[in-house]
Amino acid sequence: MLKDRAPQVQKILADADLDALVFLNLTNIRYLCGFTGTDGALVVTRTGSSFLTDSRYTAQASQQVRADSVVEYRVKNDSIIECLAAQEAVRVGFEAQTTPYATVRQLQEKGGDEVEWVALENELQALRIRKGPEEIAALARAAQFNAKAFEEILPLIRPGAIERDIALALEFALKRLGGEDKAFDFIVASGYRGALPHGVASDKKIEAGDLVTIDFGTRYEGYYSDETVTLALGEVSAKQRQIFDVVLEAHDRAMELVRPGVALKDIDATARQYIADKGFGDYFGHGLGHGVGLEIHEYPPLSRAFTSLTSVVFGSRIPSR
Repeated sequence: MLKDRAPQVQKILADADLDALVFLNLTNIRYLCGFTGTDGALVVTRTGSSFLTDSRYTAQASQQVRADSVVEYRVKNDSIIECLAAQEAVRVGFEAQTTPYATVRQLQEKGGDEVEWVALENELQALRIRKGPEEIAALARAAQFNAKAFEEILPLIRPGAIERDIALALEFALKRLGGEDKAFDFIVASGYRGALPHGVASDKKIEAGDLVTIDFGTRYEGYYSDETVTLALGEVSAKQRQIFDVVLEAHDRAMELVRPGVALKDIDATARQYIADKGFGDYFGHGLGHGVGLEIHEYPPLSRAFTSLTSVVFGSRIPSR
């Protein structure tokens, strides 16, 4: 799977007229060479690749990394410059959106006038956008864990239950099923707290008649799931039912459009227009959705501000009860 990704980087090198690309973002590094540690660098040139790491990860890199060479360093930036010099690289690209400014300055100083550093932004955004069969299988497995864990803890959601306890039970259930770690701090927002899109679980007690929104996910083989569900606890008002049904219908209409060749902006517009037609457009200020993968929020976004891509979306939904 890793060797199939090398042509993606070679195309970027050619399109940007670069001699080399330096990757410091650990997610991109994992994607391109398999390394799962917490420090390292990947240097890719027109003729090969070198993974650089310190003595803590030399053994791990020898087992995981798919690169032409693995180099152990004492000082990372010194090793990067030495690697580039050995390859006679002059025009060198770097990840502009994730590389700290201080790091870029240090590399510029160490490389001197011989190296021209080229900031890459849009060129790298789509690097991980297309998922292969193994990636889709991992994403599907993570989504399945979500569904099973939610079904397991559903009986705990009752009047008097505390939001934080629900979040903790859900985290334990996901780990028992095989999840590596929680994707983020789970949101359990009941009643008035449902107005907080990122309302991390609190000490509030859930009350009868509350709508309860739960946003959660897990990681499996490095790939993340991200699920949001809203349920009613007992009898709800006519207004609550109306809003719930509008959001559900907007969701379903958008999902029906998800297939290759459909513009992402059209998927967002379908849901957004339906909600606006029902009189709630002023309350839909966020995007419709986002990609998932080795990061919980991954390119591409589904929003009215994003108009340049057709859909390559993999989606899942917890079965209704």
